[in-house]
Amino acid sequence: MKLFATILCLFSVLAFFRCKNDPQPPADSPAIFKEKSSNAATVSEQSPVSDFGSGSFESLIADYENKDRSIWQKPNLVISLLGDLENKTVADIGAGSGYFAFRMVGKAKKVIGIDIDTRFISFLDSMKVRLPETYQERFEARLAKPDNPLLQPNEADAVIIVNTYAYIDNRVQYLKTLHKGMAPQGRLLIVDFKKNNLPVGPPDAYKVSQNDVQKELLAAGFAIEKVDKDALDYQYIIIAIKK
Repeated sequence: MKLFATILCLFSVLAFFRCKNDPQPPADSPAIFKEKSSNAATVSEQSPVSDFGSGSFESLIADYENKDRSIWQKPNLVISLLGDLENKTVADIGAGSGYFAFRMVGKAKKVIGIDIDTRFISFLDSMKVRLPETYQERFEARLAKPDNPLLQPNEADAVIIVNTYAYIDNRVQYLKTLHKGMAPQGRLLIVDFKKNNLPVGPPDAYKVSQNDVQKELLAAGFAIEKVDKDALDYQYIIIAIKK
């Protein structure tokens, strides 16, 4: 409990956010945190996989929620690419602190925040109870397995995987499992870091190229709907459809 008390002192719960180059969300779409300014000019979303989890949990949360991320990640723009989420169930794989998941709660019928780290699941649950009751009913934190997001057959109408894809082992098999958990014509949105030396994100050794992601999606039975290399400065966006 001391851990969460410390985290809650760092952030204001249920605060609406504004950020440069990213439009303000509607009033029915709460952001759980005010973005917290980082000490550095830029902050990586995740450490390399070999170091992930080595720092304090408070520092991991701070990295997920710092205000600089809003500028380069453009969460509202990314979410808008999923289209109308009303009456849809959305799964956020690698949800972490709920950076994207809680931004979608006011838009979707249900949001499932999926993670394999029990610390983040506990954190998501602790934030859920601070949501308005209507939003609490729409949100679920789900502990998954590294090789399985544990979605029920056809459960998710849309899925997002942000800054997480490169950390999945046996990705084609994982995508085939995910495919079963998505509704027909379900939309999968993947956002991850471009290759080359960038001021944010992991080293290139821990990145997957856009072309490789496309090949893996096709191998798993998805159809590529859109590839966008320009909307985000440091990342590519790929949207695929369950055939």
